Parts: sequence; structure tokens; C-alpha cells
Amino acid sequence: MAKTSDRFVDLASTAACPEQEEGGIHHIAAKIKLLTAGTVALGVEGGLDNDVVQEVKPQLEEKEGKTFDVFTAVEFKTQVVAGTNYFIKVHVGNDEFMHLRVFKSLPHENKPLSLHSYQSSKTKHDELAFF
Repeated sequence: MAKTSDRFVDLASTAACPEQEEGGIHHIAAKIKLLTAGTVALGVEGGLDNDVVQEVKPQLEEKEGKTFDVFTAVEFKTQVVAGTNYFIKVHVGNDEFMHLRVFKSLPHENKPLSLHSYQSSKTKHDELAFF
């Protein structure tokens, strides 16, 4: 569940420690660490709209020099920075998957989503991790 790295924190890990009583300093510090440094793993049903994936699809197709008939998010993680990083596992057909890192700026910046980076040649069982 929880990883020991500062970059990855499972939501359950903030409640698993008895020293982190609701409202206590350890509880608050854990929440701040989660919000500023960790990623939160969620299933697609956890709130990622496939519109996010479809919005960056043309950016990936341009970089790859091909089109994708299948392009469906199956898993994602978020990381709050000065905006939000989305790490998204995308099914691109057959047994092929790609991992995308998409950046969403803060609302007042009024910028479109951007494909920051991606990893190809992934499988359904490859862990979606920070990159």
C-alpha cells in the first residue's frame, strides 16, 4: 500500500498510524506532505474524465507520428504541484499501453492541458509510477 518514498503516499497511510489522530500535528503534517509531494493512486472511476486523455491525444499522436484508434485511460495518479500532474495509464490497442504525464496548470493561468512526457511499450501490469 504505502511506499516509503516521499514521492508516493497512499491515502490509507495517513490514517494507519495511531499517532496521527484527527487534527493532531502528525495528522496535519501527513496531509500536507501528501498534498505537496505525494501522488495519489486512483482508478479511472475515481474522477479522471476521459476528456482529459482525449485532449492530449493529438499531442501524443504528433510526437509519435501515428494515430491511435483505441485511446482509453485505465488508471491514473495525481500529484499536486503548482497545478496538477496526472500520471495516466492508457490502453492504445491490443495488449499495448502507454504511460502519460499530463500537466494541468492552475485555473487562473487559463492554459490548456499539456503532455509533459510519456513512456511507450508498457503492459497492463506495468506499475504506473512517477517519471
